[in-house]
Amino acid sequence: MKVQNIKDVDRFFEVIDSCTGKVELVTGEGDRLNLKSKLSQYVSMAKIFSDGTIDELEIVAYEPKDIDKLISFMVNG
Repeated sequence: MKVQNIKDVDRFFEVIDSCTGKVELVTGEGDRLNLKSKLSQYVSMAKIFSDGTIDELEIVAYEPKDIDKLISFMVNG
């Protein structure tokens, strides 16, 4: 799924951390990084944004409840 215009990055990572299954970031090269890993979060986000906002990411979540959490975050903030 593509997620866009994430302004509250801290809340986004709280939602990621609350997911029970694997959540991955898909890079432009097609690599998949485990977003539940703090190291991956810091490294990937440092490269993706510099002004505190994430314009667009492609992420993959494998558990239906996790997908619902992420969609709820995108809709409700």
